[in-house]
Amino acid sequence: MPLSPSKHPELASWRGRGSLRTLCGHSIFTIDEGDHAKPTIVLIHGFPTSSWDWDSIWAQLLENYRLVSLDMLGFGFSDKPNRRDYTIHKQADLVEALIEELNLTSYHVLAHDYGVSVEQELLARQIDGTGKGTQLSCCFLNGGLFPETHKALLIQKLMLSPMGKFINHLTGFKQFSRSFSKVFGAETKPTQQQLEEFWSVINYNEGRHLFHNLMTYILDRRQHRARWVNALQSSPIPISLINGSVDPVSGSHLVVRYKELECRLDHLKELPTIGHYPQVEAPEQVFNAYSEFLASFGSS
Repeated sequence: MPLSPSKHPELASWRGRGSLRTLCGHSIFTIDEGDHAKPTIVLIHGFPTSSWDWDSIWAQLLENYRLVSLDMLGFGFSDKPNRRDYTIHKQADLVEALIEELNLTSYHVLAHDYGVSVEQELLARQIDGTGKGTQLSCCFLNGGLFPETHKALLIQKLMLSPMGKFINHLTGFKQFSRSFSKVFGAETKPTQQQLEEFWSVINYNEGRHLFHNLMTYILDRRQHRARWVNALQSSPIPISLINGSVDPVSGSHLVVRYKELECRLDHLKELPTIGHYPQVEAPEQVFNAYSEFLASFGSS
């Protein structure tokens, strides 16, 4: 049986602090906290989780920034239509719809995993003059910035295949816990409570049965590689890369490729023992590194 968010007070509190907004015709969970007079950070989560990913660093960032996040379509507490037409471009549309609704004229972006592709598209729109508001900076946590270095897990490959729909129905909490934990560092594995919280929000509105639909982002990365890599190479704004080195999906090998392609890089922090979820595994290190980046150009 799916675990209810009501059994996890902190997760329930997160949901209660946010609100549902109609964006691009869908009911989307959003959270907007902090002094509106302070600089704004838009935080974009990864797959297969939600904005809840940012909870561990949220309070510290909130001291100096207004924070805005959302659960993208198919994730968290947002609508989860059971169809296979999810795209990174549509998720970027949702982020920009929220930016417009909140009248954000300028903002920083912090993105992780699936969210890095959404930010690459948003950055490309900034460059071609069609983006909403003005991005001031961008920071990437572990994510598949380049399809050639993204080492998809076996379960991800199977979900993307024609068998994906059937595998969804065979995947339970134990299987999820095992595969999810593999991408964390050896000493920073998620606790049982964290796994249950992640599983609970994933399962909200039958979300687990959408994995095979959401997995098409891997195809988007291949199709739009040139546009999204160019955005990194010709970025007009400062870029930071905070990377968990032992991540089997997008760890130290991603940093090597980033440098090979001569993408803009104003700040780099490598976390030698951390895996794919640095903001969950090492929140203090991520907060300090990100604060250092923002302070480097006078944003804090």
